[in-house]
Amino acid sequence: MAAIHQPTPSSLRQLARVLVAGGLVAVPTETVYGLAANALDPRACRAIFRAKRRPLSDPLIVHVGSAAAAAKLAILNPAARALMRAFWPGPLTLVLQKREIVPAVATAGGPTVAVRCPAHPVMRRLLRLCRLPLAAPSANPFGFISPTTAAHVEAGLGGRIDHILDGGPCRVGVESTIVDVSDPSSPEILRVGGITAKQIAAALGRPVPVRNQAVTTQSPLRAPGLLTRHYSPRTPLQLHARITRARLRQAGADEGFLLFARPAGPELRSAARIEVLSARGSPAEAARRLFARLHVLDRARLRQLHAELAPEVGAGIAVNDRLRRAAAKRSGQ
Repeated sequence: MAAIHQPTPSSLRQLARVLVAGGLVAVPTETVYGLAANALDPRACRAIFRAKRRPLSDPLIVHVGSAAAAAKLAILNPAARALMRAFWPGPLTLVLQKREIVPAVATAGGPTVAVRCPAHPVMRRLLRLCRLPLAAPSANPFGFISPTTAAHVEAGLGGRIDHILDGGPCRVGVESTIVDVSDPSSPEILRVGGITAKQIAAALGRPVPVRNQAVTTQSPLRAPGLLTRHYSPRTPLQLHARITRARLRQAGADEGFLLFARPAGPELRSAARIEVLSARGSPAEAARRLFARLHVLDRARLRQLHAELAPEVGAGIAVNDRLRRAAAKRSGQ
């Protein structure tokens, strides 16, 4: 099983040495936990793919400590710099033309690289100590529910990796927004996340189309997190625009329900397992709790899960994106 390290000065120095030597460390960020390795070491990057059982067609996000560090990996342009000033450090990934220093394995062989400057203070300290850009996709088996605590990482990858750095629960709770600015004249949002399309448009002074791609092909992708089936529980999941009190009362003990907000009215009696994303109906709180509540339901050994979609505003857009991908059928089903 993996060793879980608290973020003490000595453990951070130890884990920095592991990364410099080409090892893997599961790390906290404000979005989800990532599985980190030296982004400039092809062998270390390939170890990420093996541990996650992730296809090489799905590129990695490279984490850096600053815009200056990003400039060593990618060709910056005015649109990228404007977004960096507005949102870095934070939950925003930029797709840019890569420099030769970035190994092909990190980019699925493509001409662009996805870079992000995380805001989590523990991750930032680790970046300073190891003085490396860190490739770090989500620290979970490929395609399944993303981890937002060290315990989630241990449950999913504890038998495949040696080190987990515990930085507490993730503050944002869903993956970063990805914006392709490799052509600064036509930026595109490829994945919605912790930064909204409205915020992106305000920073650039123009509307930015949301492609929010969903693909099933195994050919190389422009960015991670675009596959139609992703973020998935092992238990079948069905989505609903709204789940009524009557439906909950009729549910059996082998069903689980993920509600956006607590049902109004008197205390509800139901045989089903019920988890609530936000008692006060906050999309941001729902995003922060989404994966943790899905983990709880998925571990309950139920026959069927049901989830209620969030309002399509703010962080609710990212919540619904993750739920729709989580509920998509696997290939062959």
